[in-house]
Amino acid sequence: MDLNIIWFILIGVLFAGYGVLDGFDLGVGALHLLHKGDHQRRISINSIGPVWDGNEVWLVTGGGALFAAFPEVYATLFSGFYVAFHLFLAALIFRAVALDFRSKRQSPAWRATWDVAFSVASIAAAILLGVTIGNIAWGIPIDANGEFAGSFFGLLHPYALLAGVTTLALFMMHGSIYLHMKTEGEVQDRVRTWIRPCIIFFILSYSLLAAATLIYVPRVSETVRENPVLFLVATMSIIAIANIPREIHNQRHGWAFLSSSATLVLLMALFALTMFPNLLYSQPNPEYSLNAFNHASSQKTLGIMLTIAVIGMPIVISYTVCIYWIFRGKVKINDMSY
Repeated sequence: MDLNIIWFILIGVLFAGYGVLDGFDLGVGALHLLHKGDHQRRISINSIGPVWDGNEVWLVTGGGALFAAFPEVYATLFSGFYVAFHLFLAALIFRAVALDFRSKRQSPAWRATWDVAFSVASIAAAILLGVTIGNIAWGIPIDANGEFAGSFFGLLHPYALLAGVTTLALFMMHGSIYLHMKTEGEVQDRVRTWIRPCIIFFILSYSLLAAATLIYVPRVSETVRENPVLFLVATMSIIAIANIPREIHNQRHGWAFLSSSATLVLLMALFALTMFPNLLYSQPNPEYSLNAFNHASSQKTLGIMLTIAVIGMPIVISYTVCIYWIFRGKVKINDMSY
């Protein structure tokens, strides 16, 4: 297989992995303020406490791979979304600080402040991710030099904002299912009442986004019609979404979480396949689009990177599996907890 295609796939895998793993802890953060009392909020935070920082490794690795494999794409994307990415980084920083600082003092006001910071930052990060994906799907203004020719406020159009809301809804659904798996007793009973509204919120927002895509982004539907495999991927994603409420109804929350994870992966795959070979689609000048073949590093660079990836990715995956295995089971609060 062509090295350019391999790296297109690998970068997609890294970002899909980030969506699955950091998606649920962003969802847990978005739901955080719905908990009542300090004890419930500590359980919520400690459900993701051992894993949240490891989840973000996938984002860093994906960004690094994009920089090395497709440097022109990286340059255009990060310069064009400069303000948005800084806001996203600020949200991630506030989440980290909130997690570490919240329990340093017993003051209710102190803890409430960091609770708000943690939840608001989680919501903002999820929406900003969705807005970025929405703009890439819609197309961004790129000039003949491959440089971004728009503005920050130009990125906040209705389609991108709808994609942001849909991403938040997806993460909230994903996070609520994860939280139910990690808690017990009163907290679990409370979380159980959130799952169905989160599912409904996601299905409604996703339906609107899908309809808007078919109407206002016709190249996506044209690509699907020309490639029957994409129709299969779309059908599988719908089946995965439909299976979530089924598994919840049957009290199989572990399977529901797997279906939610599959939904994320399949939607990312559908997004990537409808974009291929473009990494950044230029709107309104498609001829200026940046793709995986004309805007990649040299074949030697891609080959060396692939060797490093073959060595490094199993280590990252093994680390992730070990952490989740070590901290499996229900959350227990002790002196070492957040």
